[in-house]
Amino acid sequence: MRFEIGPLVILSYHCFVLHVLDRYREFTDIDALKEFSIKPLRESIRVNALKMTVAEFLEKARARDWTVSPVPWCPEGFFIDDARGETVGRDLLHRTGHFYMQEAASMLPVALLDPKPGETVLDLCAAPGSKTTQIASMMQGKGVIIANDVQEKRLWVLRSSLQRMGVTNVIITKRVGQGFARLVEQFDRVLCDAPCTALGTSRKDSDALLKMHDSGVKKLSAIQFQLLETAIHAAKVGGRIVYSTCTLTWEENEQLVLEILNKFGDQVSVFDAGINSNLSLAIDDSKLLQEKTGITKQPQPFVRLWPHRYDTEGFFCAVLEKRAPTKPMVPLDRVPFLQTPLSIQEQRKIRSELEDDFGAPILREDEELFIAKDQISALTSEAASFLLPFQNYALGLPFGRIRDGHIRLSHETVLLRGLEAKKNIHAVTKEELDALFRGQLVPCLASMRGDVVLAFDGMALGIGMAKDGSVRHRFPKYFL
Repeated sequence: MRFEIGPLVILSYHCFVLHVLDRYREFTDIDALKEFSIKPLRESIRVNALKMTVAEFLEKARARDWTVSPVPWCPEGFFIDDARGETVGRDLLHRTGHFYMQEAASMLPVALLDPKPGETVLDLCAAPGSKTTQIASMMQGKGVIIANDVQEKRLWVLRSSLQRMGVTNVIITKRVGQGFARLVEQFDRVLCDAPCTALGTSRKDSDALLKMHDSGVKKLSAIQFQLLETAIHAAKVGGRIVYSTCTLTWEENEQLVLEILNKFGDQVSVFDAGINSNLSLAIDDSKLLQEKTGITKQPQPFVRLWPHRYDTEGFFCAVLEKRAPTKPMVPLDRVPFLQTPLSIQEQRKIRSELEDDFGAPILREDEELFIAKDQISALTSEAASFLLPFQNYALGLPFGRIRDGHIRLSHETVLLRGLEAKKNIHAVTKEELDALFRGQLVPCLASMRGDVVLAFDGMALGIGMAKDGSVRHRFPKYFL
């Protein structure tokens, strides 16, 4: 069978790919489900509380003539209804990490996880990083985040996302998720955003409908069961576990969680997400499916987002609480980080140099510096003291590099804390900003020499190099 590729997708193609949704006819408005499953997604973003407040974002949005409306379950989440994705994605607020472009349904798992500052949180399947950065935003740099994934390319994206958002309390690991089962009762909260058949993502990936097959569901549900079981073992007694997928099949969602509950009996219970009244429809939809499929006689308050209910992707979440131990704890031996910690004397020297250069130490008292080759990373002391029984992949935020015996701040650190500078900071106009991006010099104070923090519209942009009354940027290529 052959189909034309172009802006107008022929009707026979719709019929071909949408038949996979017919199995949900008994549980929801099937015509609406099919219509919304091929309808373009609304643009949505999430404010990064590590860099700006919601009030500040709304002020910036008004200045850009964006029409925004809140995401029901995420106070930092907003739909942007009258701006093209390219415009939003290229906006300086996005490029500097002040907000993250994230689909609204994807914000739900972390909203239900509800991580608190000071807690220890495991993101078991973390890449590409939307949910990890949301966890970090909610934790305000306090506590410990272990962000894990197994695929190298996905880890690159995860690491880049965390760096752009300015996260300093994270340790990234590259492990098969099931390996965390040995970290028994080490985490206050665990997110298990499991790999799935991704049927709910058809609004941004039409191939998701074509990829559906029974063998894939069966294979993935076995992996999902193992991962959720691991998440439960890793959670402390009294801790919270959120299981989520971006698919619609009940075999990967309601049925799987019910099987987990059956295995663990009174050790694990369901937390009723209905305390958030904005999700009442989503909970009712899951209960209706549980009733009509006959997978249980006691429907549980899981959360099922049909694409047409809230005009989002399709998504599923279950919130669990650990009531009793599920596995004996075993002794854990600390494995040193790949990076070497700098001595107290070396860290004091760097703070002093930065104080001289910028009138501010930039590095926090509760942060520690680690070095690999000439690359220095900053990690919170809480995270640095976490007992990790296997090797890390990356940690913290790139802080800078040693050049000729002197510290040169990283682009990511300047984005996060550049506005703390009391000297050698230079604000540019819109015209000068355009000139900088074209590779041109712009004027600055004649007294400025060497590294200078460049700022625009209340944002730090990165480091510039000043000489003889002019400055040029030293932005990385990906930022331009």
